[in-house]
Amino acid sequence: MNYLILAGIYDSGPTHWQSLWQRSDARFSKLAHSSWDHPDRQVWVSELEDCVQALGPQTVLVAHSLACLMVAHWCATTRQRVHGALLVFVPDPEGSNFPKDARHFGAVPLLRMSFATTVVSRDDDPYGSREHMARCADAWGSRLVPVSGLGHINAQSGLGEWPAGRAILDQVAHNPGT
Repeated sequence: MNYLILAGIYDSGPTHWQSLWQRSDARFSKLAHSSWDHPDRQVWVSELEDCVQALGPQTVLVAHSLACLMVAHWCATTRQRVHGALLVFVPDPEGSNFPKDARHFGAVPLLRMSFATTVVSRDDDPYGSREHMARCADAWGSRLVPVSGLGHINAQSGLGEWPAGRAILDQVAHNPGT
């Protein structure tokens, strides 16, 4: 099994749980975008397409924030297959806190994904409501896992390797039908 880290806008940084997972497990690689600060949806989706093609269908996507929207746009256009995806905090492109540099990630495809997905949501994320994340999860055919008290689940949350998230990822990897 391969795990592909998909960080959001501005990258995840060295103390983010995604970076810690990558450093602690050789099965993890990370998609490096040509621009982290001014993401272009078409470029990001194309970069994801190339990376998945190289890694193959036994890949689990590990997306955070804006990268979740990239996965939705990619899934609507690709013929590539992956094993599954963990989508942590799907931001709302219509929300007041959504980054202006990423506004063209809007018009999020609400189509059932062709692989098993789990969406992790929370009720007070500044970038998207639990209702928005639940709508996306329902449309995508995703399992929805609500969490609370963790901030945006980024480096500032101080979660370290976020063991609870790793347990959710293990469920995605080993039980793709859930």
